[in-house]
Amino acid sequence: MKIVAIIQARMSSSRLPGKVLKEISGKPMLQHVVERVRRSQIVDEVLVATTIEASDDPLADYCQQNGIAVFRGPLQDVLDRFYQAAKSCGADVVVRITADCPVIDPQLIDDLVRQFLAAKVDFAANRLPPPWKRTYPIGLDTEVCTFSALERAWNEADQPYQREHVMPYLYEQEGRFEVLVVNYASDLGSQRWTVDTPEDLEFIQRVFESFGGRNDFGWMDVWKLVVEHPELSEINAGVRHKVFNESEQKADQARQG
Repeated sequence: MKIVAIIQARMSSSRLPGKVLKEISGKPMLQHVVERVRRSQIVDEVLVATTIEASDDPLADYCQQNGIAVFRGPLQDVLDRFYQAAKSCGADVVVRITADCPVIDPQLIDDLVRQFLAAKVDFAANRLPPPWKRTYPIGLDTEVCTFSALERAWNEADQPYQREHVMPYLYEQEGRFEVLVVNYASDLGSQRWTVDTPEDLEFIQRVFESFGGRNDFGWMDVWKLVVEHPELSEINAGVRHKVFNESEQKADQARQG
């Protein structure tokens, strides 16, 4: 069984263009994400999936120059991009990570994949959009699915939001697939450790500075840091988190007229 982590990345972020190559402790954010995912004990291969748009040429060039496997596909049909990327490397299990999560924790990835395999489900995640409740900090988001489930979604999903957000077809309808949602014992879902704005980037840069530029710290180390230094969380406390299913909501509104 081949387990492949696919890191979704693009340069055309609306709130912080080029964010995936913004510097954190002397390295582009994407490099930190790749290095942290590579520390997983259960993932066999790490692949960056970006777009065929010219704006993503610098991202693809960076990967090629730094020994990072990269696959390029459509901008909007991210489901197709993931499916084709997974197919190209013979993945049996796909782990979805986004490139704006520089404190992603390899141990959390391993724990989720092991629970996914033990439960023998089609899809697992440590967060889903409302009405599900997030309990892990924003920025630790991990999704896992079988290649066969991804292939079925690729064949059957026909709504734009299902194609753009990759995985909704796997969990949005009860009974369509076997789904596992893994929650943390405490509710830390209000913690914001992702990068989508300049304030987020400043917060993350301060976190890495606090660890002397290392990137081998775990997510509980970050939690301990922000508990001891609450002023850090104030840096990006005012940032509104984009609701994961905003596109679904807009699509529903459109269908309802």
